[in-house]
Amino acid sequence: MTTALFDTSTFDSISAEDLRATGSLKWTMFPGKTPAFVAEMDFGIAPPITRALHTAVDVGAFGYLPPASATAMSDSFVDWAASRYGWRVSPDDVKPMPDVIAALELAIDHFSAPGSAVVLPTPAYMPFLTVPEAHDRRIIQVPMIRTQDGWEYDLAGIDRAFSDGGGLLILCNPHNPIGRVLRHDEMVAIGDVVERHGARVFSDEIHAPLVYDGAAHVPYAAVNDVNAGHTITATSASKAWNLPGMKCAQVVLSNEADRAYWAEHGRSFGHGVANLGVIANTAAYSAGGQWLDGVLSYLDGNRHLLADLLDEHLPGVEYTAPEGTYLAWLECGPLGIEGSPADFFAEHAEVVTTDGSMCGDGYETAIRFNFAMPRPILRATVAAMGAAVRKLS
Repeated sequence: MTTALFDTSTFDSISAEDLRATGSLKWTMFPGKTPAFVAEMDFGIAPPITRALHTAVDVGAFGYLPPASATAMSDSFVDWAASRYGWRVSPDDVKPMPDVIAALELAIDHFSAPGSAVVLPTPAYMPFLTVPEAHDRRIIQVPMIRTQDGWEYDLAGIDRAFSDGGGLLILCNPHNPIGRVLRHDEMVAIGDVVERHGARVFSDEIHAPLVYDGAAHVPYAAVNDVNAGHTITATSASKAWNLPGMKCAQVVLSNEADRAYWAEHGRSFGHGVANLGVIANTAAYSAGGQWLDGVLSYLDGNRHLLADLLDEHLPGVEYTAPEGTYLAWLECGPLGIEGSPADFFAEHAEVVTTDGSMCGDGYETAIRFNFAMPRPILRATVAAMGAAVRKLS
């Protein structure tokens, strides 16, 4: 059930100076430039999380992770998943992990066959293009199909990739960087292809709480027994509640084979999970809904404002408002920029974005743009980008 909205009326008054003073990587890595690259939000932390962390600090909760804390986190996620996604899972199936990338490494090493390939729909979250190779897996990129209304998964391409030795499909839902939220029928179709090849799915659902009206997050493993049988799901409160430095995520098991494997081998799988991260994630899932609803409403305004700003300052840029996440995929080819648009905007507009070439082959003229910023900064940022392009022409 949706709670009353958190008051976001102060968000517009947050300044770049305020944000730099926090000392975050986002606002200090490129001094003097506006950061729209790394996936962090500029709206602070939900008060229930802050209170929980202050209490933990006051009592000195800095030891190894107590089982009771892990259990509390699992319980809070179970309640969140049931109320927000209609997904009913057992607390025993929710396992702490340091982050989603650690969960991916686990899935590659323990839940895919040595010598098999990782099937990766692109454009993709940047580490998905590097982590598998570090674990002795080649990557088969499967470009998504651009349609008039957005993007679709290339089922035939995924089928061919499995035939070419693919063993694990990385599914990102909601999708980073294009913001697609998969429909139930799409996931059924994907599951049929995966099952036909006896393959596995790593479902990255870290952005699941960040879905706008008109779409609804359905966990891939919740679609049917077939999908549950070949999936390992990873999620975290880190993106929706702005906790990426807290080192805590969740793996959700959904079939008996994985439960048995975890029971036998999983003693050290969660090594590196931060005590305070577990406390923060617990508070987010159990008491952070009102704050998140307010932030999501503000982000909804930003994604539509971005469309208007692009029309005004960067006409020609191809942009489909995301159904989830606070990330925009901007195709800048029509602007006529020579070389990397990301490099151009960093040099001439002092705006740092993510280079599309880091998200897969063939995306060299695109950028990923983080719009989770106060609206005055968003307006100034896009205006600066437009001014730089006008000078170019």
